[in-house]
Amino acid sequence: MVIGWYIHHHGFGHLSRFLAVAPHLRESVVAFSSMPRPAQLAADIEWVDLPPDADPFESADGTIVDPRDTEPTARGALHWAPHGHPGHRARLAAIATAAAARDLQVFVVDVSAEVVAFARLLGLRTIAVTQPGARTDAPHALAYSLADRIVAPWAHGAVATPALSEHSDRVVWTGGISRFDGRDFDGTRDDRSVLLLGRMLDDDSRHAVVSLLRERGWDVTAVGHDAASRVDDPWPLLARSTVVISAAGQNSVADLAASGARTVVISQERPFDEQHHTAEALERWGLARRATTEIEPVDLVDLVERAARDEPGWSRWQVAGGARRMAAAVEAVLP
Repeated sequence: MVIGWYIHHHGFGHLSRFLAVAPHLRESVVAFSSMPRPAQLAADIEWVDLPPDADPFESADGTIVDPRDTEPTARGALHWAPHGHPGHRARLAAIATAAAARDLQVFVVDVSAEVVAFARLLGLRTIAVTQPGARTDAPHALAYSLADRIVAPWAHGAVATPALSEHSDRVVWTGGISRFDGRDFDGTRDDRSVLLLGRMLDDDSRHAVVSLLRERGWDVTAVGHDAASRVDDPWPLLARSTVVISAAGQNSVADLAASGARTVVISQERPFDEQHHTAEALERWGLARRATTEIEPVDLVDLVERAARDEPGWSRWQVAGGARRMAAAVEAVLP
């Protein structure tokens, strides 16, 4: 049996989820993405490079065409299928070719409504990975109706999911999925240290927050806000920091849960208000303090100092075993 796995190329969250789940899969895997093959990927996993489908392209008459001008949504029925784009055509052709050549049986899609529909049209048993947010639009409805399973990688009941209500018999709630699940942690944290994890604020705001925190006696580390500040393994920083300031993306939240961090989440503007919905859930469950990108630096510092006294019950996010549960959900669909 061979499993196909489509990895969306925006950000690193979809790839992180795949890297967390892949070691728990017993069957062979072929991964498809426009991202470069990650260095840490196991050698026995095949990686199919997909061409980009959102860049301008040359039409038959030699003019340069912006794909946004080519009816890419099919009048609202799809999210992205631009007329005439050679990259779009080639990436779907690559999936179809590999599906036939490698005799794929199951196809996991993280995430794309169009790829869910295409995989199902190829006759593959199809698993759609969903995300929080108001995903009641026509393309999501199509994907959910076609999928043989729908994986929701967060704790059941945390975020309202009206789009999934009529598909509840096919939804698997795995809990959060973190690459750090099971990582050693002795529970010891620094007395007054703050970690800024990722790019949640513009540069001026970040500098102001760092300056104010240091004035109040905090030791501050900032990583991941640009290419130069990225670290391959942020776990030691997550595990020892008194408070972590992070975005509210699904993988960031799962990593926070795995470390048990006291947290301030700054929800970013994302399609379908994904991070706002997640941040609201974290605040409601008492797992994190919540802010938006418009927060003033002094107010963010005040939130950090309040968060330092919190005792979040991160076990509610159900990260322990989440990757194994997703692997089991995938393999349960195999013939």
